[in-house]
Amino acid sequence: MCAVWAEQAGGDGRAVIALDGPSGTGKSTVARGLARRLGFRYLDTGAMYRAVTWAVLRDGVDPDDVEAVTALATRTELDITTDPDDQHVLVDGRPVDAEIRSQAVTTAVSPVSAAPGVRRLLVAAQRDLIGSGGVVVEGRDIGTVVAPDAGLKVFLTASADARASRRSRQDGTDDHRSTAADLDRRDTYDSSRAHSPLRAADDAVHVDTTAMGVAEVIQRLVDLAGERSITRADAGT
Repeated sequence: MCAVWAEQAGGDGRAVIALDGPSGTGKSTVARGLARRLGFRYLDTGAMYRAVTWAVLRDGVDPDDVEAVTALATRTELDITTDPDDQHVLVDGRPVDAEIRSQAVTTAVSPVSAAPGVRRLLVAAQRDLIGSGGVVVEGRDIGTVVAPDAGLKVFLTASADARASRRSRQDGTDDHRSTAADLDRRDTYDSSRAHSPLRAADDAVHVDTTAMGVAEVIQRLVDLAGERSITRADAGT
């Protein structure tokens, strides 16, 4: 079975912040920064799907073979930490922090993450990691599936051009057109999949980051958390 661990923290379930949205909206940077500001843990669910995808490519499994992908995920040991300042992902004991960010993994992660069995395994693991709260969780189905009772749900958006520019800088490429096409392909795939599609929760707060800096977005979310009385004290730390 896919085994996942991390440091657990006390608190109540209300002290969970669900941060969803497509790639290129600043989600990971903002989520880590928010966790630091609040003294919360940080869970990158996308890294978990990327880790399983890396294992799929390692073993030469067809990412579109749902049965084979699910079988591999079931027998893969996945370890992930939840310290925003000390992020590590291991697959079967091997550190794969750099490998899961490769273009090959990026290309294959959508079909792998669409497999119902993979989603069931990882959603269960993510809920275990969330535990009693005190955590910022980022992904694409956190507010709708993983933590529908989160005290604060945020859906980040940005213009297509801003997202492509950010992703190009992150990947160190100047092929803006190709990056934009890749983001559009993944958005279409993830928003149209049958299980846990990418969409905002009905009660999510939409934040457009197109014209906002990272610090400004983080402060906006800190303010939203404060309005809901989600504070460092709720994390039990």
